[in-house]
Amino acid sequence: MSMDRKAHWEQVYQQKDSESVSWFQPRPEISMQLIAAAGLAQDASIIDVGAGASTLVDHLLDEGFARITLLDIAAPALEVTRQRLAHRSDGAGESIEYLAADITQATFFEPFALWHDRAVFHFLTQETDRSAYLERLHQGLQSGGTFIVATFAQDGPERCSDLRVQRYSLEELDAVLGERFVRIAQQSEQHPTPAGKQQSFVYGVYRKQV
Repeated sequence: MSMDRKAHWEQVYQQKDSESVSWFQPRPEISMQLIAAAGLAQDASIIDVGAGASTLVDHLLDEGFARITLLDIAAPALEVTRQRLAHRSDGAGESIEYLAADITQATFFEPFALWHDRAVFHFLTQETDRSAYLERLHQGLQSGGTFIVATFAQDGPERCSDLRVQRYSLEELDAVLGERFVRIAQQSEQHPTPAGKQQSFVYGVYRKQV
C-alpha cells in the first residue's frame, strides 16, 4: 500500500506543474494566520507534513522561522521546493530539512513544537493508516505543542487526485484525535483550485496535552 502511494504521488508531481495541482495556493493565508496565532518563538521547530511543493515554507522563512522540516512521500515535490529556495539571496533555504517519507512510517528523533498538515490526513481512508499517523503524531509533537490539520469538510470532494478521501466535521476530527488533543481554534475555507473549482476545507487547531 505504501509503495503504491509513493508511486502515485511521485507520478502526480512528475506529470503536473506544481502550480496546477488542485491544492496549490499562491499564499496559504489560513495556515499562516493559524501558525501566527500559535505564538511560537522563531527558533521553534516546525514540520509541514505533506509539504509537497507548497509555498508555506517560503512564507515561514519570511517570518523568521528557521527550524523547518518538510515531509512528503514524493521526493520530486520536495526537489521543486529545494530548487525554488536555492535562489533565495538570504540563504535561508539551506536550513530546511527535507524528508522524503510516508508519514505512516516516518521516524522523528526530536519532537516538534508545531505540526502542520493541510490535505494529507483525509487521504488516509484505512483505519490502520490513520492509527499509524496518530502514533507518529504522538511521538513527533511536544507536550503542549500545536497540531494544525486541514481536511476536506463534509461538503467537500469525495475524491482528489483520483483517490478516495475521508471527509470530516470538526466533531469527527475531535473524536479521531481523542482526549490527548484539545481543540483550541477552527476555521473553514472555500479553496479555489487553479482549474476554477471550489473545494470546502475545515481546519482544526489542537493542543497536545501533557
